[in-house]
Amino acid sequence: MLPTYDLLSIGAHPDDVEVGTGGVLIDLGKRGYKCGIVILTQGEMGTGGTAEIRAEEVREAARILGVDILETFDWGDTRLEDTYQHRLDLARIIRAARPKIILAPYPHVGHGRRQSHPDHVASGVIAINAANLAALKKVDIPGEPHLVTRIFHYFLPPQVYPNFVVDITPHYDQWIAALSAHRSQFLNPEKSRDYIELLTTMARSFGMQARCKYGQGFYAVEPVLVKDMMMLVEGQDGS
Repeated sequence: MLPTYDLLSIGAHPDDVEVGTGGVLIDLGKRGYKCGIVILTQGEMGTGGTAEIRAEEVREAARILGVDILETFDWGDTRLEDTYQHRLDLARIIRAARPKIILAPYPHVGHGRRQSHPDHVASGVIAINAANLAALKKVDIPGEPHLVTRIFHYFLPPQVYPNFVVDITPHYDQWIAALSAHRSQFLNPEKSRDYIELLTTMARSFGMQARCKYGQGFYAVEPVLVKDMMMLVEGQDGS
């Protein structure tokens, strides 16, 4: 039986949660929250590495992040689909872990040069549908029904701006260390792009939007309830 988790971060490929949510996972862990990750494919179609190499890299990255790997499915890199069985399998984990928050890729296709990876879109859709099944009493999966409080999305396409940003500045070096654990993807000399620099630039962009140095951006489909408006400006008065 799984322990209870405060947050689950779901990704299509072995490095997705580190890229889109890694700084947040570090931050929450240091605040005493329990976080887990679920990976839906083995990343076997990536330019660098193999499924076995990438599995080892995920374990190292998870150790650096301070999170648990709850499950790595083999649902087909570049072939990920929203099926009822996939929903059930993920809903089983959601019921067992009972998270308040799920982080998942944005569930719609982007356009332009940075169009969304179809696996990312599919993983977002599967996460939404699995969370719905996990809350239904009559669904034939173990455990008591569980209603996730909120689902927030990362990997936003170009036309979608985050409606909140988490400051990861204090955890930047640890986040980079977790990304660097994915050597076959981000430190591969056969690749022409410097992905660590690219991801750093993205974190700086999110940070600039929210008045911090490094940030990770998320999209909330529903309005976020605020009970104390002053909390929105805490620590931002320049003092």
